[in-house]
Amino acid sequence: MSNHSPLYRKIAQQMKEEISKGEWKEGNAIPTELMLSETYQASRVTVRQAIKVLVQQGLLYKIQGSGTYVSEHKYEHNIYELTGFTEEMRALNKNIINKVLTFSVVEPEERIVQALGLEEGEKVYYIRRQRWADDIPLIVEDTYLPLELFPDLTYQIMEGSKYDFIESVKKLKIKDSYQEVIPILPTEEIQELLQAQRTDTDYKSTIIIYAKRRHGF
Repeated sequence: MSNHSPLYRKIAQQMKEEISKGEWKEGNAIPTELMLSETYQASRVTVRQAIKVLVQQGLLYKIQGSGTYVSEHKYEHNIYELTGFTEEMRALNKNIINKVLTFSVVEPEERIVQALGLEEGEKVYYIRRQRWADDIPLIVEDTYLPLELFPDLTYQIMEGSKYDFIESVKKLKIKDSYQEVIPILPTEEIQELLQAQRTDTDYKSTIIIYAKRRHGF
């Protein structure tokens, strides 16, 4: 950057470097204007201008009465493509972790019986996973799989890609996917798992998308 650039732009560039180096984490509040003023040896007006630049660039966002936060990376999922989360994140060179929170065999509720076209008395695997990309929790996923169709399903398999297991190991071709997408406010448990925060002055809402899938093989 040119030595003739305004001070606020130089400070904005330094702030940008803090974000790119990971010193300022996604979703976290940045230091206060007073602290930044002391760090960069500049007036609060100048610091405020620098912050405005990064807000305009989409790197920061403000919440009235709360502070200024580092913007989180947005991931887009095409619901019309039969591509799993793991495959999508791998394509973006992301480090993927699937944490299996629940792995059990259960008698399904009626809505699951109908969604999967099960016979009376059929049991299913119920798996809840917390799915991470580059150390950021992105998804809490509930999966139901018929026990009869996947008798060899294991905890370890669900730490990887279930799509890969179905197509590469079971040699089943996923023909299509039917999804019902319902936006809801998260429970306290989901908020905690996704590290969403709620305060008296601000509610940074996280919309949980429940997708009930019935796959044709």
